[in-house]
Amino acid sequence: MSTPHRRAAVVGHPVAHSLSPILHNAAYAELGLDGFDYQAIDVPDGELPAFAAQLDESWLGLSVTMPHKHAALAVADVVHPLAATIGAANTLIVSPSGAKPVLVAANTDVYGAAEAIREAQGAGAPQVTSAVVLGAGGTAAAVLAALAELGATHPVVCVRSQARAAGLLQAAHRMGIEVTLRRFDQAQRFVTDADVVVQTAVAGAADDLADALAGVTLRADQTLLDAIYDPWPTRLAAAWSAGGGTVVPGWLMLLHQACEQVQLMTGKPAPVEAMRAALAGALGR
Repeated sequence: MSTPHRRAAVVGHPVAHSLSPILHNAAYAELGLDGFDYQAIDVPDGELPAFAAQLDESWLGLSVTMPHKHAALAVADVVHPLAATIGAANTLIVSPSGAKPVLVAANTDVYGAAEAIREAQGAGAPQVTSAVVLGAGGTAAAVLAALAELGATHPVVCVRSQARAAGLLQAAHRMGIEVTLRRFDQAQRFVTDADVVVQTAVAGAADDLADALAGVTLRADQTLLDAIYDPWPTRLAAAWSAGGGTVVPGWLMLLHQACEQVQLMTGKPAPVEAMRAALAGALGR
C-alpha cells in the first residue's frame, strides 16, 4: 500500500534562505512519515490569498514568514485566540473538512521565544521581572507575549520609529501588557539592568548598542535573545557574551517554534533532538 503524499511549505518573500525545510523534513524522517515533504516557496507580498486558495487536503499546512504574518489572519477560516490577540500568525494549518479544507491560523513564535529563553536559563532560574525589546516588527508582539508568560508584563520597547510601533502597542493593549516606548538610541540605559533583552530588529540595527556595551559587566543570569542567527554571532551577541551575560541564539527560537508547528501539522510530538541536530549541521555548529 503506497503512502499518501502530504505537503507543507514555508511561504515568504524572500524565502530561499529559510532553514525551515531542514527542520521539518528532519522531523518527518525521524517520525517515519514517508511521503511527507516540506519546501520553501517564494510568495510575493499580496499574493498569499491566491496561494492559500489553492491548498487542498494533500497539504498539512504552511509556515508563514515575512511579509505575510498579518495577511495570514485574513486568509484563515479560524484564528487561534493567541494569534488574534498578537495580530499575527506564523502558521496556517490545513484541516480537512468536506469539499474544501479549513485553514486555521496559529502563532508558534510565542512558544519558540519563551522556550528558547527557558532552555538557555536552565532549571531554577529566577522569574523574569524586567525586559527590553529592541524593534517593533512582526516578531516583537509575539516576544511581548512570551515575556509576559515568563513574568515580565511591563517591558521597555526601543524603536527606531515610534510611528511604526502603533500595531505593537495595540497588540500589547489587547494582551494587558503595559509598554514603555523609548528611542532605539536610548536602549543602553535600559538593557544593562534588564533580566532579559530580546533583539528583534533587522541585522545590524543594534551594532551601535553593541559598541556602547564594550567594557560593561553583566550578571550571568542577564539573558539576551538575538533573533538574528545568520551571521552569527552578531556584534550585540558578542558584546553581551563578553560582558558575562547569557546569550540565546536566534536559531534556538527557530527550533522551538518549528517544533510546535510540527505537532500542530502532524498531530505527533516533535522529535526535538533530531531537529536540533539537523539545524546544527546546516549551521555548521
